[in-house]
Amino acid sequence: MDIRESKISVLMFPWLAHGHISPFLELAKKLSNRNFHIYLCSTPINLTSIKPKISQKYSLSIQLVELHLPSLPDLPPHYHTTKGLPPHLMSTLKMAFHMSVPNFSNTLKTLNPNLLIYDILQPWAPVVASSYNIPAIQFLSTGAAFTSFADHLFKNTSVEFPFPSIYLHEYEKEKFNRLFESSSNGVKDEDHVLGCRKESSKIVLIKTFREIEVKYIDYLSVSIGKKMVPVGPLVQDPTDEDEPTDIIEWLDKKEKCSTVFVSFGSECFLSREEMEEVANGLELSEVNFIWVIRFPVGEKIKVGDALPEDFVKRIGERGLIVEGWAPQMRILEHSSVGGFVSHCGWSSVMEGMKFGVPIIAMPMQLDQPINARLVEEVGVGVEVKRKEDGRLDRKEIAKRIRKVVVEKSGEDVRRNARELSEKMKRKGDEEIDKVVQELLQVL
Repeated sequence: MDIRESKISVLMFPWLAHGHISPFLELAKKLSNRNFHIYLCSTPINLTSIKPKISQKYSLSIQLVELHLPSLPDLPPHYHTTKGLPPHLMSTLKMAFHMSVPNFSNTLKTLNPNLLIYDILQPWAPVVASSYNIPAIQFLSTGAAFTSFADHLFKNTSVEFPFPSIYLHEYEKEKFNRLFESSSNGVKDEDHVLGCRKESSKIVLIKTFREIEVKYIDYLSVSIGKKMVPVGPLVQDPTDEDEPTDIIEWLDKKEKCSTVFVSFGSECFLSREEMEEVANGLELSEVNFIWVIRFPVGEKIKVGDALPEDFVKRIGERGLIVEGWAPQMRILEHSSVGGFVSHCGWSSVMEGMKFGVPIIAMPMQLDQPINARLVEEVGVGVEVKRKEDGRLDRKEIAKRIRKVVVEKSGEDVRRNARELSEKMKRKGDEEIDKVVQELLQVL
């Protein structure tokens, strides 16, 4: 018997964003280590970007499967991803995604997997799977605090959210309420999200772990009437081949826990005003830093022009500016790094926790404000407080950085971050073993 035929085969189908595809890939690796054969389905442009992250070890057990979206005039194939997508084309991408149902159906019919694991914006995927008698399970790559908070808002209840440490500031509410309002094919994102959850067979997988979100996991299970099964943090292991030695050599010269790593993710961009406040905050903090600066695709901006005049000259050897990309995991695990200035994307939060680096939270959008509140609640970071209108303040940035990295008042945060990291290491892949048991019960 062919080895693949003896394995349980799973088709994984994430939404077309890097922040979704990456956790699906990490879950694929964990499952493939436990006798699962994985088909990972996405558009060619997305698959090209993740191919290098699949080492030889997984070359037989993880198979990439192309999903071809219909060709639309405004949406050439290089825009079949959210990365670098002009914002005004997001609804077009969602529409094209929904128009790919026939292609997806053919893929399911041809591969005939034992199970479909799908995401949040494709309620049609589990329906197609059901027509072929293939069970389907949803996998959420967001945290349980955010998911339960959003679920509470969906229900339009007049009852207060039962966990007061999770909340929104006034300046965040309007943007958050618009989060699921955009639509394609005349259907709101909110309805797609609820439809996906409804179609999931018995359980819903979620990227978190009980130590930090047990009350939100349990609350969600009751709220949606399905068992929430945490899969763990799914942090990618650092790889040697993507290590720019100049960054690591620069870090090697710094004292232990003396440096902050500053990064706002791959799809979150600071305004000119925000960049100026962050730059001045870093300068005022007098702490060493590595700052990864990114601009939207197509914007021809020189880094020097976006920073305060003579900033690079003034900070000298204390700071390192990196444009575009840096090996985040390699930096976070380095002994010189003592703080992580982060937008609090969920994957970044998990990485900071895994490597025991306290988080200086500076949320921007989407689930980030809720994740920042959770970081403070768990006690592994502090949030930079904004002005009443939502603007950043350089003195506040400097103050929070100094608290986390330098001052005695930050000792609890530093200790909590270390202890949580140790706990995560001891647990290893306990969650995945439980996930496998749950999946087997669905089949």
